[in-house]
Amino acid sequence: MKKLFVLCLALLFSTSFYAQDAAIAKAKSKTEKAVSDKKAKADALKAEKLAAKKDAEKSAKAEAKKAESDAKKEAAKAKKEAAATAKSDAADAKKEAAAAKKAAAVAKKEAASAVKDAAVIKKDAAAAKKEAALIKKEAATAKKDAAVSVKDAAVAKKEAALIKKNAEAAKKEAEAEKTVATTKTTKVKASKIEKVTTEKAPKVADKVTGEYNGNKVYTGPRGGKYYINKNGNKTYIDRE
Repeated sequence: MKKLFVLCLALLFSTSFYAQDAAIAKAKSKTEKAVSDKKAKADALKAEKLAAKKDAEKSAKAEAKKAESDAKKEAAKAKKEAAATAKSDAADAKKEAAAAKKAAAVAKKEAASAVKDAAVIKKDAAAAKKEAALIKKEAATAKKDAAVSVKDAAVAKKEAALIKKNAEAAKKEAEAEKTVATTKTTKVKASKIEKVTTEKAPKVADKVTGEYNGNKVYTGPRGGKYYINKNGNKTYIDRE
């Protein structure tokens, strides 16, 4: 009985033990499956992440390569544009330099012309000043000559009056001599008679009509003939 009990107990224990082992095995299998699933999921996630990382790296590399290519293209374009701009600027600078050089040459020429004109103006001014001084001097001389002419006119008027008076006296004397001559019984050879006067020689010479004793004989406006004596006065000559 005891043995049976022990046997039953052993059987129960064994069944319980095997049941427990089965449960444990089942639980272990379940756990292992869960772990395996979890690991599989983790591996899948890891693989997905790795794939995503690779895709990201690939995309990043592609983008970087594209960015590098675009940057090179932009750099080449910028370099080309900069070269074109520099060339254009250089051409403009060259044109401006040529224009500035031409303007400088024109300015230099104009400056030289201005200097030359200034010299001519200075020379003309000096000549004008000299001419003004000469005109002033000539005006003063003309004024002096006018005064002398007025004085000479007065003297000439006085001399004219004296000549007229002498002429009248000479006429009377000639008439008297003529009367005396007609009363003479002897014929006297005609000769020239000189009448010395204080009348000055005119500024404008009368017409030369002959010569008398080596002197030029002038004929006055009224027909009187005379020559200029050594005193510069008129000496009238006439026949009896």
